Amino acid sequence: MHGQRRQQQWRQEEPVVGTGPPSMECTVRLAAKEDCRDIMRMIRELAEYEKASDHIKMTEEMLKEDGFTDNPAYRCLVAELPSGQTSKEGFNIVGHAMFVFSYSSWKGRIVYLEDIYVMPEFRGRGIGKKFMKMVAKIGVESKCSAIQLAVLNWNDTAIDFYRRHGATDLTSEHGYLVFRFEEEATRKLALDEEK
Repeated sequence: MHGQRRQQQWRQEEPVVGTGPPSMECTVRLAAKEDCRDIMRMIRELAEYEKASDHIKMTEEMLKEDGFTDNPAYRCLVAELPSGQTSKEGFNIVGHAMFVFSYSSWKGRIVYLEDIYVMPEFRGRGIGKKFMKMVAKIGVESKCSAIQLAVLNWNDTAIDFYRRHGATDLTSEHGYLVFRFEEEATRKLALDEEK
């Protein structure tokens, strides 16, 4: 019941209208378990765009298991077309924004935006901005002080989009570099016995 109430609270009621046909609208809402097939499809599309398809280890089952429990590992929004409207390929879920709550020792609670993706034929119609607005609203309601994300240095469209909406480049302005311990390095570190 609590999850249903929150899903309705975080539903973007006003339609997202693009530059396409006047009847082309969509609603941004919290993802449901049934959306995982479409979310997985869009994760693959995003990885292909980022030239990183071979890095995907995620499955639809993992998305269901990790995101739809009492203590979800991630949250996700989807952009859904009205009943009867679909993409060229026949999909009515045309975008997603995946995020997690994190913590900064300097700022407290923050939202980390893992993915924001809109299918190419629906870009430029305000869906990305609606995603950002909804993630910001959820962050503010959850007492988060910032939204943080990473973007590829060659993705000028995304960089311009984030800057236009007030994002700061932590690499150039503050000197931060993003590091990751991949699975093998993580396992090695976990099993490393001090001598």
